Amino acid sequence: MNGWFLGETLMTHLRDLNFLSILVRICLSILVGGILGMERGRKNRPAGLRTYILVCLGSALVMMTNQYVYVTYHVGDPMRLGAQVISGVGFLGAGTIILTGRNKITGVTTAAGLWTAACSGLAIGIGFYEGAILGGIAIVFTVSGLLKFDIWIRKRSRYLDLYVEYNVEKGTFNRFLQYADEHQLDIHNVQISSSYSWRDTGGRHRTLSYIITVSSQIPRTHAEIIEILVHEKGIQFIEEL
Repeated sequence: MNGWFLGETLMTHLRDLNFLSILVRICLSILVGGILGMERGRKNRPAGLRTYILVCLGSALVMMTNQYVYVTYHVGDPMRLGAQVISGVGFLGAGTIILTGRNKITGVTTAAGLWTAACSGLAIGIGFYEGAILGGIAIVFTVSGLLKFDIWIRKRSRYLDLYVEYNVEKGTFNRFLQYADEHQLDIHNVQISSSYSWRDTGGRHRTLSYIITVSSQIPRTHAEIIEILVHEKGIQFIEEL
């Protein structure tokens, strides 16, 4: 009975806005965001571990700040700030996310970092110092401290996204697929577009530009997979996305 009462008391304490509940919510947002980010990181997606943690952590900060305003000043809608952030984050993030000419996406983590920085600013501006300080420390830890861990996860992902330029005068796409199969590589999610590039002699030849997802049937690093594919004589250019 005493254990049940203590558990209820603890849960009530955590639902209120206090130092312990702030710490628990921040740690929980890192945990949930990290789990989501690790799953995407294993698939080598642009938005991976750190990006998801930043988004989750920022959302938690916004809601805690809104709760602080509502409880302290008895004004406002408890859901208002969260709704505004959801609608506004797309405009802020769009300015930093770049799609290169070879379909490589950059700036996703930067966009998430700006978004969480804005959330910390909301907390600081209202005088919610505990949340802002703890959240700021967590954001710095996510961006800097988890960088090597994020890279480690990506390098050990089973799936590898590649941008490839293929000279169709030296072979066919079916030949490339056969070459990959002979070397125990599986090709997924093929996106193809035709283009032309100039020869050094002044002529031009037709190339096939495509984005593929590669996985190996046996344990291999990303570097080893690229090293195998680059020896296919039709490959002109290859880059990991």
